[in-house]
Amino acid sequence: MSKDPRRFLRYLEAERNASMLYRALAETLDGDRREALLELAQIEDEHAAHWIEKLQEYGIPIPPAPTTLDVSDAALVARARGAGFTDVLSHLEEAEGADAGMYDDEPEAPDYMSQDEREHIEVFQQMRTTAEKTNAVDALLSSRKAVAGGESWHRSDKSGSMRAAVFGASDGLVSNTALVMGFAGAAPSNATILFAGLAGLLAGAFSMAAGEYVSVASQRDLFRREIEMEAAELREKPEEEQKELELIYRAKGLDRESAANVARQIMSDPRTALDTLAREELGLDPDELGSPTKAALSSFIAFAIGASVVVVPYLFFMGEGASTSVPLILAISLALIAMVVVGGVVGRLSGRGVVFSAMRQLMWGAGAAIVTYGIGRLVGIQVG
Repeated sequence: MSKDPRRFLRYLEAERNASMLYRALAETLDGDRREALLELAQIEDEHAAHWIEKLQEYGIPIPPAPTTLDVSDAALVARARGAGFTDVLSHLEEAEGADAGMYDDEPEAPDYMSQDEREHIEVFQQMRTTAEKTNAVDALLSSRKAVAGGESWHRSDKSGSMRAAVFGASDGLVSNTALVMGFAGAAPSNATILFAGLAGLLAGAFSMAAGEYVSVASQRDLFRREIEMEAAELREKPEEEQKELELIYRAKGLDRESAANVARQIMSDPRTALDTLAREELGLDPDELGSPTKAALSSFIAFAIGASVVVVPYLFFMGEGASTSVPLILAISLALIAMVVVGGVVGRLSGRGVVFSAMRQLMWGAGAAIVTYGIGRLVGIQVG
């Protein structure tokens, strides 16, 4: 971060422009959404006041406040007047998202300013979600249902174990099939192919489990850190946190009085307040931050199952004189069937489509196996 205090001028300009934009957009509305935009503008004014104070400390002249919107903001307001405010919500959300990290590395910015900018995104997200809902109660029930229930994929995968299992099986199947086909192409004995397959199975399974454990554990640590920061803000600035909750519920469709009552009731219990703020502001469920152990175990088992598909046939064709072609044909057949099944499951869970995902899995898996078989064949001929 540059130490030149003139950087504060850029922050001041951004905050002033945002305030003007929100006030101009508020003029196109009435009711709760108008009040919500005016409150956002007030927050931007408070941020601007902070940078004015900093500029004064460093003796830098304060530029006059703008009196007109810049070209892009004026066009946005004109669009809101013509097509409706709902039509510009996605643009506002994207703009706030682009500026969300503006103060993350700024030592002169109070911690609450970064949080404020991120909460603005949440407000516009909620406005966009409920823009077409005319009944405030239905909007609130719908949002609560989404938080409490959600889709089956989210309900069953809060710990990350399902995701780890599905993609672990896919990785194990493709990687070990390619490995075994490479050795089979080099035409070694069944025992050598079996040993290579088992080695690939164990190495890959342990590697996947370790990677998944570290990934989920790091994510869990990050989530805990965010919740701890939210708890600190709740202790230090309860009035501001209550105001933020009120703003969120108003963006969801509640009228001013109802939103204030809900926020006040929630804030009366510190544990409930922290749980609600974590869910509403951070999008986190404090009770389900992911289990590194479950994710690692699921990944290990799933990878091992996927990788064993091409290994199992060779277990039954050992010893002198055993056929080399029969286990190879069985391994290929089982691998192709498994690729279609695993790809279909991935497609079903991801919503991409069972047939499309199954064919994609088959194409890439078979392609990898063919390439490694060909390389193994060439290496075997050269060595032989």
